[in-house]
Amino acid sequence: MSKLLDGRVAIVTGAGRGIGRAHALELASHGAAVVVNDFGVSLSGEGTGESPAESVVAEIEAAGGRAVVNGADVADFEQAAAMVQQAIDTFGGLDILVNNAGFVRDRMLVNTSEEDWDAVIRVHLKGHFAPLRHAGAYWRAEAKEGRQRAGRVINTSSGAGLQGSVGQATYSAAKAGIAGLTLVAAQELGRYGVTVNAIAPVARTRMTEGAFDTSAMALPEDNSPIVAWLASEEAADVTGRVIEIDGGTLTVENAWSHGPSHDRGTRWDAVAVGPALRALIAAAPAPEPVYGA
Repeated sequence: MSKLLDGRVAIVTGAGRGIGRAHALELASHGAAVVVNDFGVSLSGEGTGESPAESVVAEIEAAGGRAVVNGADVADFEQAAAMVQQAIDTFGGLDILVNNAGFVRDRMLVNTSEEDWDAVIRVHLKGHFAPLRHAGAYWRAEAKEGRQRAGRVINTSSGAGLQGSVGQATYSAAKAGIAGLTLVAAQELGRYGVTVNAIAPVARTRMTEGAFDTSAMALPEDNSPIVAWLASEEAADVTGRVIEIDGGTLTVENAWSHGPSHDRGTRWDAVAVGPALRALIAAAPAPEPVYGA
């Protein structure tokens, strides 16, 4: 295995199982020291008392790598700060942040409770913001002290956030928010040598197995080589992108780009809007199908 990430330090959130576990193992195999974060919750976010991160750390160490367990709730602002500090204290710095933690509570919109909404938005969206905010502050401080690091952030969005998914209004909203956060963070952190990208992975995991037939889906580890490359110093020219990974297929997403437009030259009136808007829609590409439709 190459040493693409030799000497680099990574945090992977939600790394006890599934895609996060695969990312942690992949980064370690390329030489990165890894903080393996997992809060130990069920698919729907309830505490289980398990510590799946321990087995991932043991697997990395058995292969000759370096890793440490972290049990932070990534959506807790102070715990996220402590997680970043743990990487710095344990391994001497931080170079890579892979935001992956999350869970689902799938409901049709009219059946979604306020508690379901708050819980899913919290773990996905705030759970991306909090680690990213603290890692970004560290990289800014390092740059100002003349120790600029090749910081790399890989967030986890989803096709559900980019094209929508029936029965997943909350999850789709959170994942769309992550795509937007990625665009802003890429612009703001670029001056400090940091790239910020997002992946939209397709894989057979605990999240997908209960929702639909996953027998033909890619494995979690099929997503991780792309993450390893994006985490490397070689990827300095790629930032602000959302990349879908489906087995051997890579797709650079082009969501919410400007399409056809028409300038009337004066204020629109309601009667004229309908025909003009229909003409623009007819000239525009058809939207991607909503998952589950």
